[in-house]
Amino acid sequence: MSGTDLAGVYRGYIDCLNRQDWTALGQFVDDDVVYNGELIGLSGYRAMLEQDYRTIPDLHFDIALLVTEPPVIASRLQFHCSPEGTFLGLAVDGKKVSFAENVFYRFRGGKIGEVWSVIDKAAIEAQLPAK
Repeated sequence: MSGTDLAGVYRGYIDCLNRQDWTALGQFVDDDVVYNGELIGLSGYRAMLEQDYRTIPDLHFDIALLVTEPPVIASRLQFHCSPEGTFLGLAVDGKKVSFAENVFYRFRGGKIGEVWSVIDKAAIEAQLPAK
């Protein structure tokens, strides 16, 4: 798969997430997906995303940077949202925050097989009142 093709698949995946079209998720994510070194499978990946939307009802994935080096994609995702209650151990409680997630994906057979994700927690902390 070329870098252009891979980028197109990835943009379709992000669109799937933003539409919360969980029935289509398997078109983009492998049944045996590994997330941050842990085999969680497609059902675990879907459950994780569904929980993200329960915690963050206004969640929207925006691609800020996308680099393809088949079979790997590196992406910087930007978020402007209002997590309810506690998020990443922080008492956000519905406050609007902005942060980024740096994610690497390894594709297998045209689908996401491995994901490595790091969220910029420090950016969120800087937007919350000091304790």
